[in-house]
Amino acid sequence: QVQLVESGGGSVQAGGSLRLSCTMSGLSLVSVCMGWFRQAPGKEREGVAVIGSDGNTTYAESVEGRFTISQDNAENTLYLQMNSLNIEDTAMYYCMAGGLTGCPPQHWGQGTQVTVS
Repeated sequence: QVQLVESGGGSVQAGGSLRLSCTMSGLSLVSVCMGWFRQAPGKEREGVAVIGSDGNTTYAESVEGRFTISQDNAENTLYLQMNSLNIEDTAMYYCMAGGLTGCPPQHWGQGTQVTVS
């Protein structure tokens, strides 16, 4: 059974930083595409950043240059470094594991809340 467990969320002032972690069990990072999504109250879930099995990364325009997605294959853990946070970044952040072709979401974590004030 595949499990994704996020951590690292919290409350931070605008301009601050947070680092989210997502540890996966039951599946190896090297065999999937991984990503971070977020959902703010009253809004649809949106993609934030994706990293392919080849290490290529893609970012939403709204976070480009401020967020960095990375992974530690030995620890089977995905990270999201978030800098220069602003109020619009407030949301529940979800870790996702997807298929290699097109990265369709297949597994989700339970989410971790990020609140920027």
